[in-house]
Amino acid sequence: MSCVEGGAVEIREAGLGDLSGIVELHSRARVAYYGAGGLPTEEILTPELAREQREGWAAAITSARKQVRVAIVDGVLAGVLAMGPPHSSDLDPRTTAQLYQIHVDPGLWGRGVGGALHALFVRHLADEGLALGVLEVWERNTRARAFYTRHGWRPDGTSRPGPARTPYVGMQLTHP
Repeated sequence: MSCVEGGAVEIREAGLGDLSGIVELHSRARVAYYGAGGLPTEEILTPELAREQREGWAAAITSARKQVRVAIVDGVLAGVLAMGPPHSSDLDPRTTAQLYQIHVDPGLWGRGVGGALHALFVRHLADEGLALGVLEVWERNTRARAFYTRHGWRPDGTSRPGPARTPYVGMQLTHP
């Protein structure tokens, strides 16, 4: 259990019973960060996207290769972390892990929940003897980019297309 501003955070493995809460939290976070980046809400919240999110989170939760953890503060789902082997076949899963997603309820931003989830990813690197962490972040998500930079991540020169003609940019974290 970690402490965050305003209380303690419990981090545990996600189960299918958490699925609806994870999808709802993910949607709230997406509206906040994509909206701050200028993407209209109606492009963020569509029934098709909600279905895709639900299917994606269910697959991640039940995957033998991926890990999904939830952060609970005062008995309420406050954040979610998904991590596992790198998506890119150019990266060696024996030395690299990918931080797929960290999402925190926007009402709890800046209170340490994301930091606690990030620390779990760094601990995963250490426990598995992995030298490198990679992630992608939407270029206009300045809040997330600043968060990752504060935690030692650096741009790695990779990118892929994203919404609003704005790319997702790759970042990496070298673990000693």
